[in-house]
Amino acid sequence: MAPRSSKPARRIEAGGRSLFIHSQPRHSLHDLYHYCMTISWPQFYLFIAMSFIALNLLFAGLYQLQPGGIANQFPQGFLGAFFFSVETLATVGYGDMHPQTLYTHWISMLEIFIGMMSIALITGVTFARFSRPRARIVFTGNPVVRPLNGEQVLMLRAANARNNVIIDASARLRLLQHEVTAEGTAFRKLYDLALVRDQHPMFVLGWTLVHKIDEGSPLYQRDAASLAVARAQLILSINGIDETTIQPMVARHTFSHQDIRWNHAFADLIYTDEDENDHVDYQRLQEVSPLPPKEE
Repeated sequence: MAPRSSKPARRIEAGGRSLFIHSQPRHSLHDLYHYCMTISWPQFYLFIAMSFIALNLLFAGLYQLQPGGIANQFPQGFLGAFFFSVETLATVGYGDMHPQTLYTHWISMLEIFIGMMSIALITGVTFARFSRPRARIVFTGNPVVRPLNGEQVLMLRAANARNNVIIDASARLRLLQHEVTAEGTAFRKLYDLALVRDQHPMFVLGWTLVHKIDEGSPLYQRDAASLAVARAQLILSINGIDETTIQPMVARHTFSHQDIRWNHAFADLIYTDEDENDHVDYQRLQEVSPLPPKEE
């Protein structure tokens, strides 16, 4: 049995079976939109309420840094500063100041109109940036070149850190290298590397991508030294549709020729224990090991 990660496992149900997730990357602030889209309605409103209270507590503390800064504060102290922060954040305007001439009323009406339009524009732009879809696809740090079924192949691996469904995922692999023409002109040339399977109907956990190094491959009869001379890079891009948000997402990763491990193999990302429970350990995504030498 493969050793488990020391971190607590998260259990999900997939296809009628329990799946235990180990070493899953933590949520980041970039993932806040996806988090808000996937939690239940009570959890969502509780999250909004707690954020509202926390923000007002923060501003109440800032107001208290200068005693007497709030005119007609009631009650005095931190509670009064908290209530003032709530009124200010909500733009309720319980203050004593108000316009008292017709001219001032017209000017204040114009200012309110401009302010409302400005808030609407700023809110729209902020939401557009906030809701921009971001993929949480993690890539192995080291592609491997190894024999597989009697053929030399290049293998790369990616995993979906959200464990949600990415529909109709597709992958493209390219080789970028430095070349010099017969006239002595140096330039960077891009080659497409065909993948054995470049489509995935439901990308949920891991995906191993395989490129056959045959006579039609730009990597045919290449080794680490020749790739180093050409300053070669591998560019892997994955795109698909997030089933939760129904939005397209794209992830890309670049590998240097120094990252390639020759005659190595990936560690098993998914394994089954003695109780027939399936496990996914994201920490193993970066693990590679040398292949045993061929017997003469």
